[in-house]
Amino acid sequence: MTTRDILLWVVLPYVAGAVFVVGHLWRYRYDRFGWTTRSSQVYESRLLRAGSPMFHIGILMVIGGHVVGLLIPRTWLEAVGVTEHAYHLVATWAGTIAAVLTLAGLAILVYRRRTVGPVFLATTRMDKLMYVVLGATLAFGTAATVMFQVLGDAYDYRGSVSPWVRGLLTFQPDPALMADVPVAFQLHILCALALFGLWPFTRLVHVFSAPLGYVTRPYIVYRTRDDDRLGNRAPRRGWERVERPGAPR
Repeated sequence: MTTRDILLWVVLPYVAGAVFVVGHLWRYRYDRFGWTTRSSQVYESRLLRAGSPMFHIGILMVIGGHVVGLLIPRTWLEAVGVTEHAYHLVATWAGTIAAVLTLAGLAILVYRRRTVGPVFLATTRMDKLMYVVLGATLAFGTAATVMFQVLGDAYDYRGSVSPWVRGLLTFQPDPALMADVPVAFQLHILCALALFGLWPFTRLVHVFSAPLGYVTRPYIVYRTRDDDRLGNRAPRRGWERVERPGAPR
């Protein structure tokens, strides 16, 4: 185990995690009005209707697959009847479908953001950098899946990457687990760590927003104190007299 291994697989993950947490707290405290997706649907909706559902459905599948594959030990799945073959089959093909949906949706959204003038002008520099890092993360993850899970001999990342992740979460990191991990998986992980570091300073903060207050907020009642205005006095028979604005009553 070298100094490089410690920096990449111990120091860097905790730095990215600290920036992720502290960055969100800082932005919510000092930039609450900027905590938004900066929706651009008003500028263009045709491409958005095509790309947004594909990307969001695909990314939810990707997140679900990572939660199962990285955080749930193999023995727990086997205890409920999920065999290694069944897991590999579902993870490989469901992961491939998720990757295709996510990458296709992201490609449409990036094309829209680059070619539609008002949408491009509404994109910040941090968001542009985020799209590059997000695309690289997805690309390396897809490449690793195709090379090792679809076309290769099914690399057992649940014996190396998964316990390394769980070790980080329990503050018992073991960088030696990452020593023999294929480069495609390592690049995927490093890009993901960079994405977590950028997350608080981009539009991705909207992931942690939910309009729960709308469920319990009271109705807003508008009324006037001018008793002479229509609506605050008893209705009169016939037509209302039309008056010139500003004319004396």
